[in-house]
Amino acid sequence: MDDQQLLLGISRSDMLARIERCGRDPAMLDLGSNMLLHFAYEYLPDPPVSPTAPLSLAGASWVPDGVDRISRLPDVLLRDIISRLPAKDAARTPALASRWRPLWRSAPLALVDSHMLPDGGASGPLIIGASSPRAVTAAVSSALAAHPGPFRCVHLTCSTMDEHRGEMARWIDTLVAKGVQDLVFVNRPWPMDLRLPATLFSCASLTRLYLGVWTLPGTAAVPRGASFPNLRELGLCMTVMEDHALAFLLERSPVLEFLLIMWSQTGARLRLVSHSLRCLQLGYTHLEDIEVVDAPRLERLFLRNVSLPGTGKFTMNSPSRIKIGRAPNLRVLGYIQPGQTELGISNTDIVARSKENIVPSVQILAIEVQFGVRNAVKKVPGFLRCFPNLETLHVHSPRISEKSTGKVNLKFWQEGGPMKCVVQSMKKVFFYEFQGSRSEVAFLRFIAERGRVLELMVVVVAKACFSSVDDDVNVKLKPLTGAKWNSKACKLQIIESPRTDVAGPLCRHKIASDFGWADPFDLRYYKEERISVS
Repeated sequence: MDDQQLLLGISRSDMLARIERCGRDPAMLDLGSNMLLHFAYEYLPDPPVSPTAPLSLAGASWVPDGVDRISRLPDVLLRDIISRLPAKDAARTPALASRWRPLWRSAPLALVDSHMLPDGGASGPLIIGASSPRAVTAAVSSALAAHPGPFRCVHLTCSTMDEHRGEMARWIDTLVAKGVQDLVFVNRPWPMDLRLPATLFSCASLTRLYLGVWTLPGTAAVPRGASFPNLRELGLCMTVMEDHALAFLLERSPVLEFLLIMWSQTGARLRLVSHSLRCLQLGYTHLEDIEVVDAPRLERLFLRNVSLPGTGKFTMNSPSRIKIGRAPNLRVLGYIQPGQTELGISNTDIVARSKENIVPSVQILAIEVQFGVRNAVKKVPGFLRCFPNLETLHVHSPRISEKSTGKVNLKFWQEGGPMKCVVQSMKKVFFYEFQGSRSEVAFLRFIAERGRVLELMVVVVAKACFSSVDDDVNVKLKPLTGAKWNSKACKLQIIESPRTDVAGPLCRHKIASDFGWADPFDLRYYKEERISVS
């Protein structure tokens, strides 16, 4: 059993006792819990309202005739205005004029518990170990009871739910009855595996749901016929779940488009069957394997720091097994580690009558390659052959802590057989954290000399390459800059990386599910400091 599972079912007091028996500082428990919880908060959506937002009509006494024209607007517009205010401000609108008095109770309310803190939540998440903000918990209970609904959004992240189990159950019952649409519900540990009330699964009005630090209820406890008929976005952060619970959620969410699983506390097997899902994100989570069985609308599959089965230890980015069945619209995939990730392709709809195991739909691929490990590099050619129509390739080159296990030169790539995507379809290559090794240069040179339609190659040079006076970036890149490029129109850009402590590829989970960004892995997150190429 790994360290993650040792946390389950243990109260805070018992965990402190264990730490003290081991001769460690008890403060380490709160420090570690805060780090995990802060990390989880990064994955939560921002509330749609803010107590610090500027009011454009503040100080509007300049109106020459003093007539209150806003109050003359139709009820539907006034309700919309109220629904865009924090709950405390919305509750004060009846004081503006008699015209506003009945509107607050009929406007969809936005309730965010952090806005009820003394500073309005400006100082960030509460510190674990501090007393639960009972005034905030009481204010939430009052607001939920006073307003008849519906609730536009409710974000509850400040209460230690174990201290308020009665209120927690009543909150869920009320939200289900009053039709909450957008719900973020986070338990502040401890315990780490508090069971989520099963009545939440009866909330048919939900369109977005994020759950943090809960144990999902067993399917037997869920009300019969319960489903999420309107749910389009689901986030599971630091959750305890079993295979059947996850499958149940997907089955009962017929219009779900975005699914995020981050820091799952127990291993689960993800068997994806969904005719609506468009984007799947997996981050820092324990999964035995990932099988995309039938997902005809899936366009994006993101993986970041997913643990190997049975070890409890995280790989840098990928699980050990990914099996792609029917996913004819999968266009964006990454980060994956060739050699450490076993890629299975099994469906004739994907293979498209080819004898080869290929995914012809993927156009953007992100991989992580340890160029100092020969066995890892040897897996890359076969891996790239699985994506014959690839247009954009992102490559992250991590620093190798151990001794290099062999160099891979240009001859290796030339004799490795044809790679259709390199020759015929690859237009852009982004290479991150270039270390200056010959293996890296050989790979880039091979693409430059074979790519017929290559338009852009960007090499982001790691800070380590500038640590020594003798290290000359231009010298290291000379075999590339002096190569005979197949595409004369291709532009080469060399950029100095701003990153000093590189723990893995640079990713932005909020961009991943934003289909307004054609390429969620692209370079715009780096500060471009161009290096002249001589």
